[in-house]
Amino acid sequence: MFCKYLYRCDDFVVNDTKLGLVQKVREHLQNLENSAFTSDRHRKRKLLENSSLNSKLLKVNGSTTALCATGLRNLGNTCFMNAILQSLSNIQQFCCYFKELPAVELRNGKTAGRRTYHTRSQGDNNVSLVEEFRKTLCALWQGNQTAFSPESLFYVVWKIMPNFRGYQQQDAHEFMRYLLDHLHLELQGGFNGVSRSVILQENSNLSASNKCCINGASTVVTAIFGGILQNEVNCLICGTESRKFDPFLDLSLDIPSQFRNKRTKNQESGPMCTLRDCLRSFTDLEELDETELYMCHKCKKKQKSTKKFWIQKLPKVLCLHLKRFHWTAYLRNKVDTYVEFPLRGLDMKCYLLEPENSGPESCLYDLVAVVVHHGSGVGSGHYTAYAAHEGRWFHFNDSTVTLTDEETVGKAKAYILFYVERPAKPAAEKL
Repeated sequence: MFCKYLYRCDDFVVNDTKLGLVQKVREHLQNLENSAFTSDRHRKRKLLENSSLNSKLLKVNGSTTALCATGLRNLGNTCFMNAILQSLSNIQQFCCYFKELPAVELRNGKTAGRRTYHTRSQGDNNVSLVEEFRKTLCALWQGNQTAFSPESLFYVVWKIMPNFRGYQQQDAHEFMRYLLDHLHLELQGGFNGVSRSVILQENSNLSASNKCCINGASTVVTAIFGGILQNEVNCLICGTESRKFDPFLDLSLDIPSQFRNKRTKNQESGPMCTLRDCLRSFTDLEELDETELYMCHKCKKKQKSTKKFWIQKLPKVLCLHLKRFHWTAYLRNKVDTYVEFPLRGLDMKCYLLEPENSGPESCLYDLVAVVVHHGSGVGSGHYTAYAAHEGRWFHFNDSTVTLTDEETVGKAKAYILFYVERPAKPAAEKL
């Protein structure tokens, strides 16, 4: 009995030994499996990186070149913001100014002298629209990623522009105006201990004659986009004329009513709406209706009058907004008319107050970017942008960037057009 018990104990020892070996084998196999999985994961990651790199290569004239453009991730109906940012990033003089600025530095506590990189966890005191805008522009043309997430910039937008809080669709034109206005206001203050006016004066490309003051001192915003309108109002009763000069950053143009039923370029016979039709409608003499009676200082009461706009000073970058959204009794409808626009040589001389004082080429503009709204209403649909960079046209659709051609750009139903002043030819070339 005792021997039998010993035998069973030895059997248990043997069984325990076998179980230990089995466990070790299992652990070894698990380690091998984990190692293989890790190796496979690294291999897949490398393949993805290579495919991402290959996707940013394109063929031009038979040779392979890098696609340096970077998309912007959609954070939830933020295509309106992405389209405007991509357009502004391709206005070289404007973009380069911000990219060359020094980073913001904190000047209090333990973080004094360090660069700040704003995140959603930081307080309101660290919010800087200029800094986040600068970092976004820097990221867009580095060429080391297919898409950049503008979360920090969007956070700042939420902080300082309450109208754009939330994730509903917004009007790209309204966002552009808010963005430029707030950049202008922040630039008027100091930034990183250096006055913006001092930085602007040191920029040789922005001469004093090109500055247009809006709400105070001039900044790069007004130096690039700023123009001046002359508003003439004439009383139809006594003939008194009133003149007023108004600065502008963009011009909002009506699509003439006779063209509003035309939807596509080839849908109907008859004349096609052109950008020149819209500009002519904006600058033509207009009789104000009963709801817009002019207060005549000579008649001492509101009278019927006429109004006419002249452009007293053209900007370096002419931003033209086509008014595609109109309020009806209950809805804001979209005018889906195709408007033909030139890609090169937009001549603005005939809209100037004193065209004889302008040079032969100072009124010519070339297209650099187009914002397009796809869909039926301002609160829905989708925004994309076309932009020219180093002689090539790109289509920016949130995180996707594709190479396109001038013919495709010309067929777009433009919502916002950005034209850059054509540089004057050197004296040697004129001879």
